[in-house]
Amino acid sequence: MNRFSIALLQLAIAAAFAAGLFGQIVVAPNAVEEAMAQAIVGSATETRPYVLAYTAVAVLGVACVQVALFALWRLLAMIKSGAIFSLRAFRWLDTIIGAALGATVLAFGVFLHLTFGAMPFTQDASMDELGLWGGAVVCVGVGLAFALLMVIMRGLLRKATDLETEMAEVV
Repeated sequence: MNRFSIALLQLAIAAAFAAGLFGQIVVAPNAVEEAMAQAIVGSATETRPYVLAYTAVAVLGVACVQVALFALWRLLAMIKSGAIFSLRAFRWLDTIIGAALGATVLAFGVFLHLTFGAMPFTQDASMDELGLWGGAVVCVGVGLAFALLMVIMRGLLRKATDLETEMAEVV
């Protein structure tokens, strides 16, 4: 992988990390204020108890993504320095897998709450309710697929590392 591609990927990772930080610091608190204001006015009283919990889940989900982005940054730095075939790479890959599974567990918790919790869907459920439920289902599916992909990539890295070690012994 050439240095330009790595630098471009690192720039994209930095932008995504900054966007997540903006969401955690600015967007989430404003969303809480807006939801609380709507609940006080009376337009959304049934969702008031869940505003803080869902906001906390969203902030934690973004934090999981940020942990994975940082680990990916470290892996790119290892590629740049030619040290990708080492045990340290497995730690960073395991960090990505753990962060993906953490975010998936959070999304699964939201899915369970929406499905069986205190906000049951009625026959005339609004598109907002169905969209939130569908979004939770998609997040669980994508999170599991991504974690499984990273497990496969870990296996490929293991084989490549073994081959690299074997070639170093022969030469």
